[in-house]
Amino acid sequence: MTRAAFYVLTALTDGPRHGYGIVQETEALSEGQVQLRIGTLYGVLDRLAADGLIALDREEAHQGRLRRYHRLTDGGEAALAAEARRMASGARIAARRIEARRIEARRIEARTPPAC
Repeated sequence: MTRAAFYVLTALTDGPRHGYGIVQETEALSEGQVQLRIGTLYGVLDRLAADGLIALDREEAHQGRLRRYHRLTDGGEAALAAEARRMASGARIAARRIEARRIEARRIEARTPPAC
């Protein structure tokens, strides 16, 4: 799952949103790390819809423009949960390996006599 798809699905967990709302929520959730352009957003939405992870919730006219609201499907929630578990597992593995590397570096440093 791409980072953009992950954050789009996450943005939809608390209810349906229209495109601009998804863009804003994605940026907020990612702390500014993911800034979707509208063209990119609609590509992500199309892929997620094709995969059955999101669905069109409703369409509303707003100031003469049509807003399409998308919602998370049960399959989308399951896919998001699986991706969150995968990411958390990967982060734990990386953290353990980084800590082991630091411990080994301190051990080697303690054995090495200072240069004169």
